[in-house]
Amino acid sequence: MRILILDLDTLRPDHLGCYDYHRDTSPNIDRIARQGVRFNNYYCSDAPCLPSRSALITGQFGIRTGVVNHGGLASDPRREGSKRGFRQALQSHSLWGFLRSQGFHTASISPFAERHSAWWFLAGLNESLNPGKGGMESAEEITPFAMDWLDRNASADNWVLYVNYWDPHTPYRAPAEFGNPFAGDPLPDWLTPELLEYHRSLPGGHSCREVNMWDAAAPPHYPRHMGEIETLADWRRMIDGYDCGIRYMDEHIGRILDHLDSKGVLEDTAVIVTADHGEDLGELDCYGEHGVSDYITHRIPMIVRWPGLQQGHVDDELHYNLDLCPTLADVFGAAPRPQWQGRSYARTLTDGEPAGHPYLVLSQCSHGVMRSVRFGPWQYMRVIHDFYHLYPREMLFNVDEDPHEVVNLAEQRPEICAEACRYMLEWYEDLMKQNPDDVDPLWTVIREGGPFHARGALPAYIERLQATGRGEHVDELKRRHPYEF
Repeated sequence: MRILILDLDTLRPDHLGCYDYHRDTSPNIDRIARQGVRFNNYYCSDAPCLPSRSALITGQFGIRTGVVNHGGLASDPRREGSKRGFRQALQSHSLWGFLRSQGFHTASISPFAERHSAWWFLAGLNESLNPGKGGMESAEEITPFAMDWLDRNASADNWVLYVNYWDPHTPYRAPAEFGNPFAGDPLPDWLTPELLEYHRSLPGGHSCREVNMWDAAAPPHYPRHMGEIETLADWRRMIDGYDCGIRYMDEHIGRILDHLDSKGVLEDTAVIVTADHGEDLGELDCYGEHGVSDYITHRIPMIVRWPGLQQGHVDDELHYNLDLCPTLADVFGAAPRPQWQGRSYARTLTDGEPAGHPYLVLSQCSHGVMRSVRFGPWQYMRVIHDFYHLYPREMLFNVDEDPHEVVNLAEQRPEICAEACRYMLEWYEDLMKQNPDDVDPLWTVIREGGPFHARGALPAYIERLQATGRGEHVDELKRRHPYEF
């Protein structure tokens, strides 16, 4: 048995052909999807990068591990304390540790552990190959590591190779010589000139006037990446830059698949395609970032092509990324680790049967501080720190009808908001009862002065708002965030 895991940073599924995108961004990912199971409603429990991969690797929510932020106390796992043995428990209950217990040789090609000082990510790996640029790698710098590893190991049995590409992540980095295969393609039609003009009047981190988070600086070495969105032509540059990153990465994925085929092992290799989080491309006035707890940020692709299991199947049930650990345990006929908090969807892979959750609770504490609930057609968001966007405390979107979150229905549908709050409270109480001595790390983030990417930014940002004609928002920002002065 061989398993290839492709973790494609910042990849939103609705920009893939197999998820009905109108641009041809992903022919190689699409062929994997045709041969396996595609999950339409798959979400990272905790966003963005560091909390998401913590959930994936540990099989636990951020409220349990403590990892919900990109800095401060809530960016490191909780200590095991007096019960810690000669080795940490993560050695055996991590995704990698479990796969090793099933007889697999585990290898990773990723800069992630170094990028976030997330050394726990390596627990259970036999090999870790670090390309060395801390997430600034382009695909042509990742693929040679994969090719070399496969040259040495492809014909062996019982291996897992995890390959982590970063090309859809900002700054959009497809080489200039790659060109723009989407220059003549239509844009998504949800962003109108009127909506963009309204966005330009608003404050907020990674807004259309501060794509660089708090200013409009554009990185000179990455011409595809924007500093400010003034017109729909600028937005086209952003969308094209993101889509070119996907297509460029997809071509490199094709090289890996072809290499496996040349070794005669592709048909017998399971392939899993997923991501850590999505990417807002204007939704909620967040441009080129993953800074809110919304449908776009949390929804990720999940495609599983597994020899002998379902082919060409599409699943619409609700799933977390932390469900992967118990799912693999079921597939291998092994007992799940007691620490895992996900739900297996193995019967979807084996028989096409539904195996989802009735609702999901999702968290973001690195840019803003928010929790959301995904259920039915709804995405409900509860905002505690607004990333200086002045979002209302409650937001509600019918994502079946409004996937780009243009119309907030919270005031019109209070009964739906109440239902979401009941789900959120139920989730919270159930998890906190499991470990009553723990503190919800969301409040640790607030006590430390706010989420890492916003902490300390407001005084200088207020000066920019006043200088760019948006000073009318200053009093409300000061009212909401008095502790930041």
